[in-house]
Amino acid sequence: MTGAGEEMHALVERLYPLRRSITGDGVRATLDIVGEHLPLEVHEVPTGTPVLDWTVPQEWNVRDAYVADASGRRVVDLAASALHVLGYSVPVAARMPLSELRGHLHTLPDQPSLVPYRTSYYKPEWGFCLAQDVLDALPDGEYEVRIDSTLADGHLTYAEHVVPGEVEEEVLVSCHVCHPALANDNMAGVAVAVFLARELAERKPHHTYRFLFAPGTIGAITWLARNRERVGRVAHGLVLACAGDPGSVTYKRSRRGDAGIDRVLRHVLAASGRPHEIREFTPYGYDERQFCSPGFDLPVGSLTRTPYAEYPEYHTSADDPDFVSPAALADTLAVCREAFAVLDRNRRYVSLSPYGEPQLGRRGLYDALGGRSDAKQAQMAMLWVLNLADGGHDLLDVAERSGLPFDAIADAADALAGAGLLKA
Repeated sequence: MTGAGEEMHALVERLYPLRRSITGDGVRATLDIVGEHLPLEVHEVPTGTPVLDWTVPQEWNVRDAYVADASGRRVVDLAASALHVLGYSVPVAARMPLSELRGHLHTLPDQPSLVPYRTSYYKPEWGFCLAQDVLDALPDGEYEVRIDSTLADGHLTYAEHVVPGEVEEEVLVSCHVCHPALANDNMAGVAVAVFLARELAERKPHHTYRFLFAPGTIGAITWLARNRERVGRVAHGLVLACAGDPGSVTYKRSRRGDAGIDRVLRHVLAASGRPHEIREFTPYGYDERQFCSPGFDLPVGSLTRTPYAEYPEYHTSADDPDFVSPAALADTLAVCREAFAVLDRNRRYVSLSPYGEPQLGRRGLYDALGGRSDAKQAQMAMLWVLNLADGGHDLLDVAERSGLPFDAIADAADALAGAGLLKA
């Protein structure tokens, strides 16, 4: 896991400086890098395409942006950070006094050394983001202002990667690829998704896993609009975000509150002994609110470390690669691995010998336990599985009711099914 954490952190560092937004070449460059690790199916959806109650916007690209003082020195420069330009700024080339320019400058007075992240996606506007300390040091006078951007008909870009499973039922894993120069939100989520997909591909999972790399909000809405006829395959889902900060793990339940993914994350986090928090669903946050909108009501929860807007570095220049640690990335990956292992092994069974306790000895099941140090636990696991194999309880129910580890319950079910005593 240490090696995986370091590799994920290196991927975050590589993705971090790209000039991303909800559309444009920065998204494509991000997906190109992800595509070096995973085969991707990339989708380009034209501007003007109706998607549910929305419309795919014009594509935005920026090549250069700066504010220069009378000497020509760039006091705000896109080349220094992708955060310095207001996202989706219309082009501008002008000279103006500081008094006029101030109306287009965004700062964080309460965090004067940091640059904020700001956007204006659906209202034509232009502007710059800078530290309050820099603004306070600017003398009165005339400044050159230039934003070399284009806002024109183009495409919204997103990508999918599918890990085939034994069944067509899908686990949807979603992360957003639109934020520029923000490491935890959300290049950490992208990195964890990439390594999780690679791990799943090394084995044949039970479920089919679909990884969605899309811009926030409009990307999820576009995917839902283009997949309305097949979203019924989504049996479980997880939105990954803020996956690399030093905080403990937080899981936000789906709208349903008791979906399989909700039960599994609750169980896995409790059994792991990790510090964690389980939160109820709210219709605000990341793309879980799109997947859980009432018309779809998909069983999708959200996994973060510190939730959005609850750490001071959120949406500021302090959310840089130094804020993200390999250990935190590795721990988030481990939580996902543990949860998906439970998802893939969880079944409902029916006993084929439900009248009285079946004789385990003549089927060799007791003999198989003879040399095991956990023979008593394994025996109890078999008895619990047999007793609750009524078609109405899944293995997670059995584990929680018995107090035994889920893996012990799943191993017992495998042994009993192999002996002809259970049917899935």
